[in-house]
Parts: sequence; structure tokens; C-alpha cells
Amino acid sequence: MAEKRPLTDTELEALFSAAASDAAEPSEALMRRVLADSDGVADGWSAPAPAQPAGPGLLARLLSGLGGWPGLAGLATAGVAGLAIGIASPGALATLSSGLVAGEVIDDYHMVDLLPGLTGFFDEG
Repeated sequence: MAEKRPLTDTELEALFSAAASDAAEPSEALMRRVLADSDGVADGWSAPAPAQPAGPGLLARLLSGLGGWPGLAGLATAGVAGLAIGIASPGALATLSSGLVAGEVIDDYHMVDLLPGLTGFFDEG
């Protein structure tokens, strides 16, 4: 196999000048076809596309799904009431929950101890 050697500067200059003088020109038939195709594309651009009416936005669709403003008002009221009940923890709820946990009798109804092994766990002492 022959060893490759780098080209000298004069050899490279000769190659570059030969490539520059041999410029390829497209044929007349090719140019006519390209120009005819570009005219067809340009004709399609001259007519603007009809504007599409904008539909309702995301917030309007969500509001409609909830029943409008009355539905949103009811949802907000229920959320605030739930938060207030959760934070305030009325005394009646505390009495009921303590009866369920400790297994006490409340208002003549006996609560069943569903976890008998944990009875002593909740007793203080």
C-alpha cells in the first residue's frame, strides 16, 4: 500500500483554482421549473387564511363545568366551612372521638372496641 503524503501549497492552489474555474450552471429547463414552482407557492401566500374565532379559555370552561358563578360560590363556601370546622374542632366532636378511642359508653350506646389489644395504649398512667 502506498504511503500518503500531504499536498504542498502549490498543489493545493492548483486544485482550488481548477475547482473555482469549473462553476456548474443549472440548465434553462431546470430554472424554468423552479421559477414556476415558486410562483405556485407564492400564489398560495397571497390569500390570507380565514381567522378562526377563539373559543372560551381554560378558566371559562372550568367555571362552566362547576355550574357557573353560583356553583363556584357554593364550592368556596363549602371549602371555608370545612376549614373552619377542621380548625375549630367543636366540643361535641371531641366527646364523640374520645368515646370511640377509649371505648366508653356515650348516651346509652355502647361503643365496640375494634382494637382490643390497644386498649391500654390510650390509657394514661
